[in-house]
Amino acid sequence: MNRLLPFLLVGVGGFLGANARYVVARWVGSMTDARFPLGTFVINVSGSFLLGLLGGLLAARLVPQSDNVRLAIGVGFLGAFTTFSTFEFETHALFEDGVWLPALTNIFVSLFVGLLAVRAGLVLARSWFAG
Repeated sequence: MNRLLPFLLVGVGGFLGANARYVVARWVGSMTDARFPLGTFVINVSGSFLLGLLGGLLAARLVPQSDNVRLAIGVGFLGAFTTFSTFEFETHALFEDGVWLPALTNIFVSLFVGLLAVRAGLVLARSWFAG
């Protein structure tokens, strides 16, 4: 069973993350009809923040069963929740539709704000446990 545990953790986390992605994307999509892929943006930024937070907590060794938590949440849940491939596909579609400004905005804002979100998660995790 111990050899199967990592696969189960990633699988369960992935199942939950994929469903969370679906729910969040539908929820955000129902609030706007803008051409900009806001649902994917919200998912990627929040996922980046959560991965940064988790990384900070794990690096500080403040989480029991850290390897299992990393597998279930970091690899499974957040791996399925964040949507880089969808980001790429939607950005390509914007270029194909000839709407270059939204496409370029999506690229630069997603990458920049995603990096800021990772940093914010790391800083928050460190500040909670600085001592």
